[in-house]
Amino acid sequence: MEVFLVSLLNGLVYGMLLFMLASGLTLILSMMGVLNFAHASAYMLGAYFAFTISQHIGFWPALIIAPLLCGLLGAMIEMYGLRRVHRNGHIAELLFTFGLALIIEKVVQMTWGLLPVPYRVPAGLDFPLFSIYGTQFPAYRAFMLLISLLMFGAIWLGLTRTRIGLVIQAALTHPDMVGALGHNVPRVFTTVFAAGTALAGLAGVIGGNYQVTEPAMAFTMGPIVFVVVVFGGLGSLTGCFIASLMMGLIQTFAVVLDYSPADLLRQFGIIVTSATPFHEVLTVPLPRVGALLPFLLLILILVFKPRGLMGTRDT
Repeated sequence: MEVFLVSLLNGLVYGMLLFMLASGLTLILSMMGVLNFAHASAYMLGAYFAFTISQHIGFWPALIIAPLLCGLLGAMIEMYGLRRVHRNGHIAELLFTFGLALIIEKVVQMTWGLLPVPYRVPAGLDFPLFSIYGTQFPAYRAFMLLISLLMFGAIWLGLTRTRIGLVIQAALTHPDMVGALGHNVPRVFTTVFAAGTALAGLAGVIGGNYQVTEPAMAFTMGPIVFVVVVFGGLGSLTGCFIASLMMGLIQTFAVVLDYSPADLLRQFGIIVTSATPFHEVLTVPLPRVGALLPFLLLILILVFKPRGLMGTRDT
């Protein structure tokens, strides 16, 4: 029970971190149709910006300033880069953002070095909130859960209950009509891209000291975030939320459950020996393949339900 409850809480924390990062990509990918490979780089920049700012004026100002800097950078990328590349199609956008991700990684390495930086949890949240069977649950992880839930509520209310949210949704489906009504459609797209990038930066501020702030963190988190967005379904913030929790729990429990397919077959009276076909595959423990499970689910969802769990768009 101790292992189950601790793993459940850790899985929820990791899943909500994935949601904080994937929510911005959901806005950009599902609403603008831009496959932004540099999205995880904004997550990395948010962590590094927060580390630098917190050294001078503390963590709490960094919690606000770092996402704003990432959002400003995202707006400049959209206005002076993607807007020009967009006319050449999605392949050009993909190559542009992929090259941008590599450039950002090199800039980070030249600015902060190749080794991890000592970005720490703020002292005000560095204490155990409660204990489960003797295992302490840090207060900072509860803070991460709170911020991610507030983010989910703010995005949902902003898109469905405000005038600017309605304009954004209309501009994505009927841009000519929205432009005829006097709204600046390019500015709407810039706002969406900047907001998505700022959300990635906020995830970096929150997750950089929870994990490790290093130059490789973008390429570590990038693939799993695309899995979350596609699995949850394009155009569905709720689907992204559910998929994030699923991936977080799957990866967390896969690490702590030391079982293999052979153990499962043994429950049905089937004993796997060295003479059994595919013996090597059947005896592989779950922790060794846990990192591959989300990508297996991605393949299955694309084969059987391409729109994802709650998707509203095919492309």
